[in-house]
Amino acid sequence: MLLRIFVAAALAVAAKSPFEGRWNFNLGQRASWLGIAEKDGALEVWYQPTGGNVYKVKDVSVQGAKLTLKLNSNTSWDLEPKGGELTGTQKRGDQTTLLTGARAPRLDRKAPKKWTAPRALFSGKDLTGWEPMGNPANSHWMVRDGVLTNSAKGANLRTAETFQDFKLHFEVMCPDHANSGFYLRGRYEIQLEYEPLSSNPPERRIGSVYGRIAPAGDIARRPGEWDTFDVTLVGRMLTVVRNGVTTIDRKEIEGITGGALDANEAEPGPFYIQGDHTGGLLFRNVTVATPAK
Repeated sequence: MLLRIFVAAALAVAAKSPFEGRWNFNLGQRASWLGIAEKDGALEVWYQPTGGNVYKVKDVSVQGAKLTLKLNSNTSWDLEPKGGELTGTQKRGDQTTLLTGARAPRLDRKAPKKWTAPRALFSGKDLTGWEPMGNPANSHWMVRDGVLTNSAKGANLRTAETFQDFKLHFEVMCPDHANSGFYLRGRYEIQLEYEPLSSNPPERRIGSVYGRIAPAGDIARRPGEWDTFDVTLVGRMLTVVRNGVTTIDRKEIEGITGGALDANEAEPGPFYIQGDHTGGLLFRNVTVATPAK
């Protein structure tokens, strides 16, 4: 009887699909992600494109060792497991691109026993420590009256320094109908917006991890006023306190969001602020604390 149990367990492990798991893809200067789980004898696949939000893939087929995903009317992925990776091709119209997906790291870390004292990332005087990206020639970032200002739609802005685990504080004034985001490690977007409620579901509204984690609580929306964010990220575990209210309490970020600079989740990354959606956002009192040695 004991032998049969061991054999059954071994067969169950052996039968597990090699496609299951979370997979990171670097695509030039952009990044994408797949989350694959076996449910009721079939594969459920979630896809994070290089922009926009994660969504469930409806057209999934497995033929032998090949997984085919039809992502839209013009784009498909063909993947095979090889050496612990997923390799294959993307076909978009007449173009074919090679794909290599690495298993996403667990990032299972304990919170540090002690943090450093917060230090300023923005001096209130100039853009020292920050640099425009994406389209630097079209940057509209400046400092006015001690406030970091994006006067018009243009380039994004990132820190020159990179970070792993941290406690981040920032204050933002988001105009009505504006849309932006504050990226953690350059990979996970905290959404900043004051668009009509009908424009976005909860997981894409202000204070969400864009497309992945909806904020809890019912905090008054106040465009044109200062909102305060306190964000703690340790490994994948995220806590967000907005205007003194905990809206995300130790929730796991499953993977990158649209606009991620890369898919190298085990590595430190910068903070960056979207400037390419709309202008008019203001930031002040941007500070960070890191694990104390």
